[in-house]
Amino acid sequence: MENIKDDRGYNQVWADTKSTRVRAERRCDYMISKMEVHPSKSVMEIGCGTGKNCFMLAQKTGMHILGTDLCVPFIEEAKKTYTAPNLRYDILNFNEAAQFKGEKFDYIIGNGILHHLYYHLDEAFLNMKALLKPGGRIIFMEPNLYNPYVYFIFSYEVLRKATYLEPDEMAFSKSFVTDKLQKAGYKNIAVEYKDFLLPGVPDFLITPSVVVGDVLEKIPVAKMMSQSIGLVAEA
Repeated sequence: MENIKDDRGYNQVWADTKSTRVRAERRCDYMISKMEVHPSKSVMEIGCGTGKNCFMLAQKTGMHILGTDLCVPFIEEAKKTYTAPNLRYDILNFNEAAQFKGEKFDYIIGNGILHHLYYHLDEAFLNMKALLKPGGRIIFMEPNLYNPYVYFIFSYEVLRKATYLEPDEMAFSKSFVTDKLQKAGYKNIAVEYKDFLLPGVPDFLITPSVVVGDVLEKIPVAKMMSQSIGLVAEA
């Protein structure tokens, strides 16, 4: 089963396997753990793809969820596949605040989105900040450059082409994104190494990967090789 490409031919969504489903739910739960859940609160997901994470979030929290993406086919698929009374989708660009008609959010989230904006993070963080309510937070999970698997895929052109990466996307380090958040004026910044479960892991290795990964996240040097970086910051 192949990964899902956007309308430009770049990989954006992992193929549907047991490991990617487990991984997706763990990431959704991580994001929820960083929220103060209440039905009155609103969440926008940037780069929601075909809507799976938005749907899980809507089901698990009861909050008002807006899934956004620039890929028209993704949003069309999301509207058909993942629906809930507290969930809506739209083709919106967070860099164009006027599109939101004054709407602001308690949380702005994303899974593997910021690294697509590697060369524009300064502007992106400011634009997100403008869409947050006072005290609102951003919550993201991003690929960790120090993970060997991630490092090789992002660092060598032959592997970038083989995995259909966008020309501008690049994994980053904890220190890199922390500096960017501080420069944009965010408060209560928390950036941590998270998750050793790689997409595509055989089914029999999923549970061992999760158990071992949860231990490694607590070991100072070992955790630096996690697959992802989790970041939370307040406007």
